[in-house]
Amino acid sequence: MVATCNVLNLALPGRSFYDNQPPYTRKDYDQKVDWLGDRFKALNADVLAVQEVWDEDALRTAVARSGLQYHAVAVPGAENGPGLAGAQGTPRVGFVTRLKVESMASIPDFPSAAAVQVPGLGLHTRFERPPLLATLRLKQGQQVCVITAHLKSKRPKFLEDADGKLIEDTSDPAVQALASLRSLIMRASEALALRLKVVELLHRTRLPLVLMGDLNDGPYSVTTQLIAATSQTAYDKGARDSALYSAWDVQGEFALRRDVAYSHIHQGFPEVLDQILVSEEFVATSERALGDVRRVEVFNDHLFEGRDRSLSDHGFVRALLRLRLPD
Repeated sequence: MVATCNVLNLALPGRSFYDNQPPYTRKDYDQKVDWLGDRFKALNADVLAVQEVWDEDALRTAVARSGLQYHAVAVPGAENGPGLAGAQGTPRVGFVTRLKVESMASIPDFPSAAAVQVPGLGLHTRFERPPLLATLRLKQGQQVCVITAHLKSKRPKFLEDADGKLIEDTSDPAVQALASLRSLIMRASEALALRLKVVELLHRTRLPLVLMGDLNDGPYSVTTQLIAATSQTAYDKGARDSALYSAWDVQGEFALRRDVAYSHIHQGFPEVLDQILVSEEFVATSERALGDVRRVEVFNDHLFEGRDRSLSDHGFVRALLRLRLPD
């Protein structure tokens, strides 16, 4: 069982994370980690891919309040301790798992082929929120690779000075358009960098791979398809080797599909931003299948409970995956 959770600015009490948002009080913090603990308990996933974590210790507390036992809780770049003050500048991604962790690595830099020029910002060569790549081992011995990702949002990227102060007129429609283009280019370059990593992992291998997270775009958007390349499989069977498939699309025929599978509401419009993508090894109809996607569920009822910082503004997505025992 795997799940992806954008936890919305999970930070320790008293810690300032954005200039326009007050730090959590102790009461705010307790409400947030209690709510997350309840959500984690309901999900009861073997692997949780989490986004928007400022402090790893806050995630550890939320996991502890779930009452569930996990072997590993990791948010690279958001560690707390002597000389470590959590994430700086932007929140980080991490994961929580019951499975054995064989390796784990944060991916901050693009391969050179993914570097692009962004108007007013210069060459874009790094992820704003580095994806996390982990190789896990199931109890029966199967190996599976998991990537947690959180791509650049659609929020306009306005230019700032060295002190972080805006230097553009954010009310100017032309400036707004150019700032939105910057965000699109940044998200697209991040998607390309992820695609190149997926190809590196999957090409001519039979490694089961799951990519989860807040991709800040829909399943059939250009940026998501940059990562997945699913559309190429329609006319090129060889492309299946390194393609990724939406778990929602390839889940079992007897799964209870719902028509309310959105994970975020933006200005009144439902969107599917939080996604679980799987490699061909989880596609039951593939000759190379090693397992399947049994079902996918979206936990989004809390999106109607009002704006409250203790809640997430994203629904959580869970998938039940199967892998055959190794030969």
